[in-house]
Amino acid sequence: GPPPWSDWIDTDPALGLDDVRRRLSAVTVEGAMAAVAPDLRRSAVAVLISSLTRAGGVAAGGGSGVEVLLTRRSMQLSNHRGEVSFPGGRLDPGESFVDAALREAYEDVGLPPASVEVVGQLHPMGTWVSRSWIVPVVARLAAPLALVGHEAEVDRVLWVPLHDLTRPGTFREEWWHTDLGERPIFFFELD
Repeated sequence: GPPPWSDWIDTDPALGLDDVRRRLSAVTVEGAMAAVAPDLRRSAVAVLISSLTRAGGVAAGGGSGVEVLLTRRSMQLSNHRGEVSFPGGRLDPGESFVDAALREAYEDVGLPPASVEVVGQLHPMGTWVSRSWIVPVVARLAAPLALVGHEAEVDRVLWVPLHDLTRPGTFREEWWHTDLGERPIFFFELD
């Protein structure tokens, strides 16, 4: 079937920050979190977006519009090694989802929390393997920064045009059957 966002996001290569803000304004996390099982670990990821160009005046991937920061996790980690992900992790006691996402972005790629503007939050999603309930926190970079992965956790820092993630043919879904039941698993095929 079509990607889950096909009814609310435009695949225009010049998708701008105002478009992202407008779509996030309707999302509420509180209601979704009320239904979370108490044994699931609360986690947050930072979905860092930028409409800034990179070195040489050209956006990563050669496009325009909004880019999103992804990392490739270190092969030395015991969990999720080599996976491409957003910076993130579990909430510390007393932390909000926003606090945790920004702390993890600092730990993973050296992003100072004061250098971003939090735009909104996406609906939370659960994971099977780590039994986590994850809230994606969308934040915009206020100025260009040289981000470097913390070598114990991140092998590579990647800027990917949002258009590349939303273009036809990039997203696919598989239904996996496990001891815990059946659920969709999402994949993004990128160069």
